[in-house]
Amino acid sequence: MSAVILAADTEAARRPAPGADAGRALLEARYGVAEAPAGILLNDTIAGLLSHRSVRAFAHRPLPEGLLETLVAAAQSAPSSSNLQTFSVVAVENPATKARLAEIAGGQKHVVEAPLVLVWLADLARLEEVGRRAGQPTDALSFLETLFVGIIDAALAAQNALVALESLGLGGVYLGAFRNRPVEVADLLGLPPHVLGVFGLAIGYPDPERPAQVKPRLSPRLVLHRERYDASLPQPALDHYEEALKAFQKEQGLPEVGWTSAALTRVRGAEALGGRDRIRDALVALGFGLR
Repeated sequence: MSAVILAADTEAARRPAPGADAGRALLEARYGVAEAPAGILLNDTIAGLLSHRSVRAFAHRPLPEGLLETLVAAAQSAPSSSNLQTFSVVAVENPATKARLAEIAGGQKHVVEAPLVLVWLADLARLEEVGRRAGQPTDALSFLETLFVGIIDAALAAQNALVALESLGLGGVYLGAFRNRPVEVADLLGLPPHVLGVFGLAIGYPDPERPAQVKPRLSPRLVLHRERYDASLPQPALDHYEEALKAFQKEQGLPEVGWTSAALTRVRGAEALGGRDRIRDALVALGFGLR
């Protein structure tokens, strides 16, 4: 199954469509040999998605002209609930601003190293202003559902942008730590009330001297449910993932803690949330109604 690529002058356009062996290798890298599904459909787009890895080491290489506009166009092509388009994005290239964002994110050096950081926003202020100009009420903006819509819009848009940039040979990593101190992010970026920095995305060309690897994921047996939810949670699939992730961690020179220990540590209590246990207070400070 081959993909049609319209950008005739790109590296992706010159590559042949991936074959069955390449697809199998991609699945085994993602799931391990024992849990890799068989018989999937494969084209360049799906191969690119399966190849995703979080890139935290960037080369000192300028970004191509038109990249930002391309990423925003890709982002705006994502679905939006009721076409409300309740997201915005702030592009940050200034070294001082990136350094401050890195500090807010707990000292993540790749925030400084990346040539471009995009901060994705749930933006209800735009609709509020449109309503004000039209003399129409916008009371529904004060309900939690509308904030959900903004967060979902931002996530869908950002993922479109990530897929687009990876197709161009760039890499990126999401920055959820901006939610540790959302009021400070808002102050730094000049966000008006009713706008929340949901997460960031650090972008650049991957450094070939510090390559990122594909991180294993849970077996589809633990994620895919047919017709009704299956709560049996097969232990062999969990055990396989535990070993696969430990092998990945060993290869990356990381502590071999596996998934269960790391995941349960992150959900053990409020203290594990890095300040996000106070997110409701931050949302109120940013003007959200949360009704």
